[in-house]
Amino acid sequence: MGGSDDKEIPPSGSTAHDDASESSCYATEDEEDTQIHLGPKISIREHLEKDKDDESLRRWKEQLLGSVDVTQAEEVQEPDVKILSLTIVSPDRPDIVLEIPDSGNTGKGPWFTLKEGSKYSLKFSVKVSNDIVCGLKYTNNVWKTGLKVDSSKEMLGTFSPQPEPYIHVMPEEVTPSGMFARGNYSAKTKFVDDDNKCYLELNYTFDIQKDWAK
Repeated sequence: MGGSDDKEIPPSGSTAHDDASESSCYATEDEEDTQIHLGPKISIREHLEKDKDDESLRRWKEQLLGSVDVTQAEEVQEPDVKILSLTIVSPDRPDIVLEIPDSGNTGKGPWFTLKEGSKYSLKFSVKVSNDIVCGLKYTNNVWKTGLKVDSSKEMLGTFSPQPEPYIHVMPEEVTPSGMFARGNYSAKTKFVDDDNKCYLELNYTFDIQKDWAK
């Protein structure tokens, strides 16, 4: 997935400008469930012209926009964020690459199987088009036999549109082990921005077993 041209998403906050004027792009944990009221949306070209007298801020925005042709970006456009694939990375086996279904639902059967007591990371391929997406974050909730057993979230950052997908690798985890850890789990994953716009809500099930699926 992605190929050699894919660019890795920088750690959370590394694309953000240090000025306090740009800190509003990121929601705090206390603000996560609060409805955010933003001002009128402006085009990419207007973003640049707005701060043309601030040399450091202008350079940061130009770097963020990368290869975008701002002369063609006269109209206001909504950012388009597509999660293309999920890859399970583990030192115990070759990578497992899973395409994201269009419906956001993987069906009745388990989407993948994890080996108990194994180290693994999730790697997402993310395509951003049209406009800058601000404060993109990932949330994931997991249930077993109707009880929530895990809840996680991670701020991914602010990203400009570009032809190549970004690649983001989640922190390494270790699957639980033992008789009570094995079995079927259900999960819901969401990718939302600071305007509470949801770009993907993915519902799926997975198994934890004694060994990886063949």
